[in-house]
Amino acid sequence: MTEPVPPAPPGAEPVPTASRGAEPVLTPPPGAEPAPTPPPGAGTGGLHHDASRLADDEVARRPLDRTHVAPAGAEEATALQVASAALRRLLLRTRLRQGLVRARVGLLPIGQAALAAGAAFAFAYYVLHHHQPFFAPIAAWACLGFTLQRNVRQVGELALAVGLGVGLGDLVVHWIGTGWWQVAVVLLVAALVARIVGPGAMLTMQAGTQAIVIVGLPVASGGPLGRWTDALVGGAFALLVAVLWPGDTRRRPRALGVHATTELAETLELVARGMRSKDVDGLASALVRGRAADPVLTEWRTSARNGVELARVSAARPWRDELMRLEQQAVLVERAMRTVRVLARRAPSVVDEDLTAVADLTDRFAAGIRLLTNAVGSGGDLSPARRQLTSVAAETDPRTVGAGSWHVQALVLLLRSPLVDALEAAGATPEEARAALPEL
Repeated sequence: MTEPVPPAPPGAEPVPTASRGAEPVLTPPPGAEPAPTPPPGAGTGGLHHDASRLADDEVARRPLDRTHVAPAGAEEATALQVASAALRRLLLRTRLRQGLVRARVGLLPIGQAALAAGAAFAFAYYVLHHHQPFFAPIAAWACLGFTLQRNVRQVGELALAVGLGVGLGDLVVHWIGTGWWQVAVVLLVAALVARIVGPGAMLTMQAGTQAIVIVGLPVASGGPLGRWTDALVGGAFALLVAVLWPGDTRRRPRALGVHATTELAETLELVARGMRSKDVDGLASALVRGRAADPVLTEWRTSARNGVELARVSAARPWRDELMRLEQQAVLVERAMRTVRVLARRAPSVVDEDLTAVADLTDRFAAGIRLLTNAVGSGGDLSPARRQLTSVAAETDPRTVGAGSWHVQALVLLLRSPLVDALEAAGATPEEARAALPEL
């Protein structure tokens, strides 16, 4: 039996059921006679009607099926999931691409180090007859690493450090055996001796590490200094590789030169902007910027000098001329930066004057340094930078630029000195650089 449907108020609309295709259920108005109940055993038509009523009532009581109704914000959530998945795939492809690039760049130096390690092992095994010469390849790999930027001096220091650590460890094991206090003693001695030999941090680290490894491992064949001999063999093969295949020793001096000349150009641009807008704070910022460039200028000069020294003893002799030029450019650009700092320090005291002409010359000076930056980074032609700087130098006449104000003339005179240095850095001889200036 189904529960009776409560009657609706007079004139009410029919109440639809939850079933989408079902007919509305009508309730009789008050006072109407109830519909006659069909007697039991009525015909099949009545049974069919009752079954339909029971099905409709059951559908009406059943909760609405919401499985096919999309919740609020479902489309936005789906879009976010798709975007997140696409971003993850993009990051994965990017990391894979970067990893392949690193592997491709490191293929040659790693191959060279692997060849040196194998050759050192073979030499110690077949020539020196050491049955376990594993310190020979260890020393070769520790000295060479996986980068092409190999400094012969640095490789030699690492070879010395490895040999020092292994030799001290062998002596300690031969004299006083192995144990916890022997490890402490050999580490102390090896690190102190390495600090005496050289200032490099890697030298001390390698000496201490190899000494600890030697004391901690069991004694191998080859006598009391057999492992030390293996380490020397590995270091010698590493040094041979560094001398024969030094890599492109111009790369780092070039990169540092780009950084240093960019700092000079940006300092000049800050000075020009401060003079044009009469901004004392801007000129102070230019002075701070120029002082902050000292470390990169010093590093550029040191790197170029190391490259020249390496070219004297290695196969990098064809690059020796460019490396020497980079070293000279580092000295000249550093000198020019010092004078530009003086200009930035003097300019705030004369900002009340009309400095537009001096600012224009300074801007054009910075443009010439930008051209010099491109030439230094690529090792290309210096003539565009030289032409630009020559045209600027030809207009640094204090009698025309700063006429009527000796304060402005003083700034023009300060601008002439770094222009001469920049012209020499751009390939002009000292005589040509001085001749580009108007006579006083």
